[in-house]
Amino acid sequence: MGFPRVTVKVLNSYGFTPSENDTDEKNRQEGRESMERIKNRWPSLCHPRVARKHRRLGTVLLVFCLTIATLGSLPATTVSAASTPLSKHGKLSVKGTNLVDSKGNTFQLRGISTHGINWDVGKNYVTKKSFKTLRDQWGVNAIRLSLYTEGYNGYCSGGNKSQLRSLVNKGVKYATELGMYAVIDWHILSDGNPNTHYKEAKSFFTTMAKKYKNYKNVIYEICNEPNGCSWSSIKSYAKKIIKVIRKYDKDAVIIVGTPSWSQLGSSLTSNEVADNPITGYSNIMYSLHFYAGESAHTQYLPDKLTYALEKGLPVIVSEFGMSAASGGGSINKTSANQWFTLLNKNNVSYFCWSLSNKAETCSLLKSSTKKISGWKSSDLSAAGKYIKKKYLARKKALGSKA
Repeated sequence: MGFPRVTVKVLNSYGFTPSENDTDEKNRQEGRESMERIKNRWPSLCHPRVARKHRRLGTVLLVFCLTIATLGSLPATTVSAASTPLSKHGKLSVKGTNLVDSKGNTFQLRGISTHGINWDVGKNYVTKKSFKTLRDQWGVNAIRLSLYTEGYNGYCSGGNKSQLRSLVNKGVKYATELGMYAVIDWHILSDGNPNTHYKEAKSFFTTMAKKYKNYKNVIYEICNEPNGCSWSSIKSYAKKIIKVIRKYDKDAVIIVGTPSWSQLGSSLTSNEVADNPITGYSNIMYSLHFYAGESAHTQYLPDKLTYALEKGLPVIVSEFGMSAASGGGSINKTSANQWFTLLNKNNVSYFCWSLSNKAETCSLLKSSTKKISGWKSSDLSAAGKYIKKKYLARKKALGSKA
């Protein structure tokens, strides 16, 4: 860490700067003449005690200048360590349908999800600066690290497992340093049934639970969007993976994906998850995903959420978007407003998809944006501008509870 160049002039016994070239007779003579004038006009300055006082003053000024130079080289911190989300709320748990903090107070995660970190459109934003911008300028308190199991460079389809785990670990590290919560997302999608890669999931979550068993901010999401399979099949997988995690991490929050791309049931009107939840474990939550641009999501899913909460099922929106489910189409602010009202009223946590500049409507950054942090309004997509405004408003509304 270097220091900025600072010019410091050392004062002589009278508090003035001596000549820079004491070998120059002319300068010495001018100095003597100046001192004579000072003696004649302000004789008290020439008293020995006064001279010593000015030498001390010179030393103080020198130390002051060096201190300012040092402070100027340190990075600015917007949020103090004592006021981060994690330092204020500590380890989270589930009580009834609510997520609560270490003091037992209801707590809501306002999160942002990365795009797939196995792709350039996702992994480039796994940086401390990116997360810090979201925390300080957007009111975000949690990051979801989405690791695709299949697809290009997927964890179970040819991706470098060691490198991908390292990227997850970096994301958790940065979130932890910033006092944010981190969701490790095993991003089931095209593979449909989570049992397809059960062995890989078991190995992955064994590694993660061993590593993060003593962390207060890590949440495990064990299957993003199961599809084409029944709740009984998902439930069987979930119970086995929960057991794996609980062997090492006894009480971290675990998110279980639900049928039909995490819609709490196999159809738009079915409620088999709320009617038949997993038993025998605590701190389990169930995922609901919606996209504001999908009319069916707005028409049917709010009722399913209400039903689940009335049945005592703890629900978390671990992914939502402003667009259609495909990531494209137009954004629907009217639908999104209705969803935010419902979620905030019921203290349901949510994570927006996605922190990316991918050329699709749901991305929070414009495709032309190259910066990975410190985004201005002109860098944000329409969805990004809306989400930033909503998150900041919610943080302000919560006040000390945020």
